[in-house]
Amino acid sequence: MTPNSATSAPSRRSFLASTAVAAAAVAGGMPLLTACGGSDGGSKDGTTSGKDAQKILPTFVAQNVVTPDIPSKNGSSLGFTGKLVLDDLKTSVPEKLGKGSTIKIMSPFWGSPPKSDNPYYKAMNEKIGVDVVWQNQDGNTYDEKLGAVLASSDMPDVVVIPGWNMGGKIPSAIINKMADLGPYLSGDKVKEYPNLAAIPTDAWQRSIFGGKLRGLPMPSSYDPNIVPFYRKDIFDEKGYELPTSADEFLALAKEITNAKAKVWACDDMKWTAFNSFGVLSGSEKPLGWNLVDGKLIYRVETDEYLEALEWTRKLYAAGVVHPDAKAQNQGDSGLRFTSGETLIFNNDISTWWGKTAEQATQNPDFRIGGMDIFGHDGGDPTLWAGSPAGIFAFVNKKASKAVIHDILAAANVTAAPYGTKEYMLTQYGVEGTHYTVKDGTPTKNDKGNQEVANAFVMLASPASTIAHPDFPDVAKAQVEWQQRMGAFTKKSSFYGLQIIEPARYTNLSNDFEQLEDDVVRGRKKISDMQQAVSDWKSQGGDGLRDWYKKLLDDSGSAQG
Repeated sequence: MTPNSATSAPSRRSFLASTAVAAAAVAGGMPLLTACGGSDGGSKDGTTSGKDAQKILPTFVAQNVVTPDIPSKNGSSLGFTGKLVLDDLKTSVPEKLGKGSTIKIMSPFWGSPPKSDNPYYKAMNEKIGVDVVWQNQDGNTYDEKLGAVLASSDMPDVVVIPGWNMGGKIPSAIINKMADLGPYLSGDKVKEYPNLAAIPTDAWQRSIFGGKLRGLPMPSSYDPNIVPFYRKDIFDEKGYELPTSADEFLALAKEITNAKAKVWACDDMKWTAFNSFGVLSGSEKPLGWNLVDGKLIYRVETDEYLEALEWTRKLYAAGVVHPDAKAQNQGDSGLRFTSGETLIFNNDISTWWGKTAEQATQNPDFRIGGMDIFGHDGGDPTLWAGSPAGIFAFVNKKASKAVIHDILAAANVTAAPYGTKEYMLTQYGVEGTHYTVKDGTPTKNDKGNQEVANAFVMLASPASTIAHPDFPDVAKAQVEWQQRMGAFTKKSSFYGLQIIEPARYTNLSNDFEQLEDDVVRGRKKISDMQQAVSDWKSQGGDGLRDWYKKLLDDSGSAQG
């Protein structure tokens, strides 16, 4: 009931794609700020917040149909650790809200899409009271299709757009071609759709584009999603102690590594380094910017950024990183971890369950643990909140009121919380056809794996939930890790806002990730990164800083 794990080297896209595939989503806090541009006829740049946002945002009404075993704390997911009993499932949508519209939805899909008349789609349509026609597109090349569809006159009723596909002219197309859902959802209007009303306010805040509520969000936790995983079974056997500083990590890595025995301490640890050294999050705009001592800074300008790269570089230079990681894009970091060639790797938190489930039959002794993120100097870490929503469904501006109503009726079903019949149908399909339940654990069969995959979950999702009836200890460990890390997580000045930068700055930072990888692997020097930062400033970075500073001056900080 959490995402399948990403198996390649860490990248934000692979993590979010895996989240989309199985749709375990999350909750968050509360942003502020006032509007800066963004009505249909006005500026396309800026953000909407403060009093202007309060007029737009749906009223939050907690969904009390189901009580989690582990409540959300410090921004964590909701946790469920009990066995699943089908007869105990609650009903969150007592009446069919759909009125029979035909709704065409284009969405990214990873894998081979099922036939359109499959039993899962039929059951969902019957539950909702609509006829959803899916136009699934290859998620790996979705951006290529997206631009053409948004530019055409024959756009489907709903288009799902992940945050990583929102570059270039996409935000402008969203503002110009997607419907304002405010008249249906703002304030108390959302109460007609109780499961949508229970979506965290932070996620709705991220759904405001151009001064209007345009997106149906897939919420996500603002706690760090990158966990430094370790082979707990081997650590326990060897007596290795978990490191509490960057120096301790390097010393342990040297102790573990035995190249002749084909054992290396770790895979690429850049993402953990960024967290350990307190580097501002930078995967989605406007993350990466923050006001510090009255000055607006971007993550690449900070000492912490260079220090994190230098430490990761030391790991490579010391020979404790698997050689395939140094070669980059060679082999599978997850396979290296499960085979014992590496004992530590960082990946999305969903990997905790994914690897446990995968290895349960292959290697019964396998145990995976998650290290707490340590401050590089041995103190508490400084962590930065991520985006409270990363994938959105948008409604065509040309859609009739009847169609919009039925789209929201569908979203109200797909946003049902864990422990409800609607969640079970959305996530697992039809009992007996797509899954069975044994000893409180639901298991999809081949038909379920083929048909019940990344379709309806893309329309809207509940607050992030972690629940593994097959491995309840893993669910507990995941949520408790989030809660511990959440205690050290801060929100930057722009946390939670959907900010659209001027088009001239859109691709300004595109080359940094590749340069980071080259620097830590020794192909480039720290001085090359310093030069790149200097070039970034002169080629538009300072101009972008001024633009963000004006946004703050006009609006105030998201953190008050």
